[in-house]
Amino acid sequence: MSTHEVTHLETGEKVTRQAILINPYYKAEGQPASQHHIDPEVEDFHRQLPAYGETQLHSLPSIATELGFAHVFLKDESSRFGLPSFKILGASWAIHRVLCRRLELSSSTTLDSVKQALASRKESDPTASVRLVTCSEGNWGRAVARMAKYYEIPATIYVPGFMNEYTRNLIRGEGSNIDLRVLDGSYDDTIAAVQHEAETDSSALMVMDTSWPGYEEIPGWVTEGYSTLMAEVDRQVVDHTKGQQLPVVAVASVGVGSWAHSVVSHYRITANNKVITVEPVAAPSFKESLHCGEITPIKTGDTIMNGMNCGTTSTIAWPVLRDGTFAAVTVNDLESHDCVYELRHDYVGVNAGPCGAATLVALRKLCADRGDVSSEDRKNMVVVLFSTEGRREYTLPAGA
Repeated sequence: MSTHEVTHLETGEKVTRQAILINPYYKAEGQPASQHHIDPEVEDFHRQLPAYGETQLHSLPSIATELGFAHVFLKDESSRFGLPSFKILGASWAIHRVLCRRLELSSSTTLDSVKQALASRKESDPTASVRLVTCSEGNWGRAVARMAKYYEIPATIYVPGFMNEYTRNLIRGEGSNIDLRVLDGSYDDTIAAVQHEAETDSSALMVMDTSWPGYEEIPGWVTEGYSTLMAEVDRQVVDHTKGQQLPVVAVASVGVGSWAHSVVSHYRITANNKVITVEPVAAPSFKESLHCGEITPIKTGDTIMNGMNCGTTSTIAWPVLRDGTFAAVTVNDLESHDCVYELRHDYVGVNAGPCGAATLVALRKLCADRGDVSSEDRKNMVVVLFSTEGRREYTLPAGA
């Protein structure tokens, strides 16, 4: 089994880890269904957004045959409301809730009514303007920028220096109201900059998809926003399997953890379901926290899987992921790139970027290197690979 080296941020300690960790804290029993209720208000809100529509669930029959599963599906998030990523689901709902709270409106208020209230507020009192502030490695920032354009309010978005100019320009292209600020340093450094801005400017509304002590409500709304995607998958799987109720193996990428938090929460209704997480070897912050038994910030490196290049796991995601993740897997850039190429050429219409293709790498690794999901069990299981981004520009890894 392949290995990778991890450096702890606070102590500088270097450790070598294997690519697969069967979670020692995993609680096999399912959780009460009442804890995972999907609020229809979230999906009702998303239906108001321009270009609303369900994204495609692709069937991958040759991979199902290769690995011995009943079905393997890939949820393709390459075109969500006209953006190449699922992130706008969480960003839109969280921003809606933040603005409703600032305007003292109910969360059931329509998008157009919130927009009108913002305009009226600005007209009556120009000093009462609001501005969205966040940080991003790409897709999250673009989603926040898109929502700022919808509501006709400004947004300030901090990005780390390793973000390429192509991605920066995609964010800038969302509108003239976007102030993009590039910082030398890591993603964690941009978090600190956003925190400082929110503390020193009353007009700044901090909207983040990661949490820390004292900042948990808004990231919780982000996770709620992703429930629309989970509801779609449930309907689509039932349709594809003609109503069969089979256990699900869900494979989800992990950055700060808000997306994986939604996936684990959803599938933990039954103990027969299993969730596998995947991270790049350059930033396995959640997997390392599992090794250590607590949130453990790490130093991150360069990776084509930019959306997962995060050094610290969100505090509200951590206990859910710790208890509900079956296995944590790391993949390298070449492995991810090879799967991007495979999916592009072997399956018509599948559009997966590096973070999305990494889920297939992780599934294959677990099936090849571990017997924890036995071949007999696989015959009656459905796999859902969550491809969280479409293809995009990146520097080819060595060996490609």
